[in-house]
Amino acid sequence: MMTSSEDPRLAVISTARRMNAMGINVNKSGNVSVRGQLGIVEGFWITPTGIDYEELVPEDIVFIAFNPDQAGQIHNLRLPSSEWLMHKKVYLRRPDVAALVHTHSAHATAMACQDRSIPAFHYMVAAAGGDRIECAPYALFGSEELADVAARALSERNACLLSHHGVLAAGSNLSKALKLAREVENLAQMYILTCQLGEPKVLTQVQMQEVLARFKHYGQQK
Repeated sequence: MMTSSEDPRLAVISTARRMNAMGINVNKSGNVSVRGQLGIVEGFWITPTGIDYEELVPEDIVFIAFNPDQAGQIHNLRLPSSEWLMHKKVYLRRPDVAALVHTHSAHATAMACQDRSIPAFHYMVAAAGGDRIECAPYALFGSEELADVAARALSERNACLLSHHGVLAAGSNLSKALKLAREVENLAQMYILTCQLGEPKVLTQVQMQEVLARFKHYGQQK
């Protein structure tokens, strides 16, 4: 039997189940994908629509080709997540991104429902790659418009909120994308608590530039 490190479909299933176990997603909401190849066709593997994560088997995971002319070479048993185009457009815009995790985590989604970004109230906002975590404009779920606004929001950042929707986090692998999605939820919860204490104090642009510079090597071993 293949391990998740050998079979990307198993890794997608494991990540989807982990995000629910972490409490940053519920039921069948959200979705997970990882960049990969099927034979010579380049594309990505993504969770299917309408199936509980606990029930998933590798054959349920759907492969989407980047080149639509090659779609006829792919034979999936299931339909992909309704957000598959959002994943595709992010991957095409960001060749460095290898995995995406989309959640409906409670605190971050609450902020998204108010069209509020997460400012630099805490230095860990830099984990998403900028001096704030932006909230992308509202668009209907599963639409090309949502795919476009999400891809723009992640053009230079690794995470964003999606207005009245949830969180989208990117990474060089599934583990990093999942950790970032969890960090965004943690930051949103801390920010909401901070707001209850009064007007949040935010770091200056200069201070955040210093943080971002340090983050380039943060956590790396010699």
